Amino acid sequence: MSNRGMEQKAYLVAERAVALGKVAVLLSTYNGAQFLVEQLESLLAQTHRDWIIYASDDGSSDSTLAILRTYQERLGKERFFILSGPRQGFAKNFMSLVKSPLVTADYVAFCDQDDVWLPSKLERSLEFVKAVPAEVPALYCSRTHLIDEGGNTIGFSPLFSKPPSFANALVQSIAGANTMLLNRAALELLRRTDDSAVIISHDWWTYILVSGCAGRVFYDAEPSILYRQHGNNLIGSNSTVFDRVVRLRRMFRGTFRYWNDSNLDALGAFKFSLAEECRDTLVKFENARNASFFCRLYLLKRAGVYRQTSFDNIGLLVASIIKRV
Repeated sequence: MSNRGMEQKAYLVAERAVALGKVAVLLSTYNGAQFLVEQLESLLAQTHRDWIIYASDDGSSDSTLAILRTYQERLGKERFFILSGPRQGFAKNFMSLVKSPLVTADYVAFCDQDDVWLPSKLERSLEFVKAVPAEVPALYCSRTHLIDEGGNTIGFSPLFSKPPSFANALVQSIAGANTMLLNRAALELLRRTDDSAVIISHDWWTYILVSGCAGRVFYDAEPSILYRQHGNNLIGSNSTVFDRVVRLRRMFRGTFRYWNDSNLDALGAFKFSLAEECRDTLVKFENARNASFFCRLYLLKRAGVYRQTSFDNIGLLVASIIKRV
């Protein structure tokens, strides 16, 4: 290709990036030095180039901050912000980024410290979100390609086929936040979350809010990231039978009920923002959780809540029977 041809191609790529819009990459870090450089390099390799990184460090004691400062010097302070997290866990750290007044971009993408983004991750997710009217909350999420500590392929996250919805979101999170991209309307919705709310997981909470408040959710069956599985992962991939058994055990011990308690408490402030159908689903679900046995099963069926696989739906039914939902 001639120099003139290369210049024209570069111009068209830059023009497309501007058209897609600016993305705020919300990166949460905590003692993540081992894999952080690989993640940051994958951000730099994105085909969509119009982005700003906001890194919130939650009190790292390793070389994480030094790595962040090196990349800040490389990119400039106008493209790489380093903030101090609240030191109350990963969900609170991400929510502090969501609420930061520094974040003014058109779109936001959550980013973990130890994954690798595939080059078209931002461009692909923007293509969906851009198709949604700006005033409608929109959420893109995807399946993930699983890798081990050495970057070797070990599988994929479950492939879900049922449509994303509020009835699903009440009882299941279908994708990791590390795959998510939101438009401005969805960001503003998240920002209304009460600071005192107990957020179990910011990805689950995002799915609940966007699906419930007349937003649009797109689940991409094609993986957008390499999701690293290692001993320090806070939340697993739920990709194996063992992972699912562990989650079922949590359900039976009452952990799942506690998670639902927390989500429903946080959702209380949004009841009048929910779509009418979703508000009806929520009322039936809340009433069912504390109803007598037969009434409980009847109301749960009327609420229409469901999980994505037959195995998980059997677990949900059993948990409903023993009042662990």
